[in-house]
Amino acid sequence: MAALMRSRLPSLLPSLPLSQNFSTTNSLQHIIKLTRLRVVDNSMLGNQSVVAGKPPRCIHVYNKTGVGRVGDKVLVAIMGQKKRAFIVGVKQRARPNKPRFDSNNIVLVEDNGAPTGTRIRVPVPSDMRAMEGDVTKILALATKFA
Repeated sequence: MAALMRSRLPSLLPSLPLSQNFSTTNSLQHIIKLTRLRVVDNSMLGNQSVVAGKPPRCIHVYNKTGVGRVGDKVLVAIMGQKKRAFIVGVKQRARPNKPRFDSNNIVLVEDNGAPTGTRIRVPVPSDMRAMEGDVTKILALATKFA
């Protein structure tokens, strides 16, 4: 009986190893190259990428480590164009006094640092208020803070 069960068992299992059937990667707590992102402002380019089903991807992170966190500037490939953006939310584990986001959120900006859109649709982390630089223009558009 046991031999009969062993002979049927391989035919019931898929031919692929178990690890290839589902993703076993943990969610990252930062943005690196080729990370899929979500545009959270009301810019025309961001809306077109959502409708087309082609999420923007990170090409470069403008800091020494190449690892982006909230408030960092990144270069993004979106709809065949290269645009700059600021990270306003990172998918991560819940930590004390830090807001948790379900997606990697960015706000598109022009080369001079002015935001492309006129409104931000999601809450922005209140930690960004302490940051300096072009982030202040993004904070002026934000209506909700987390």
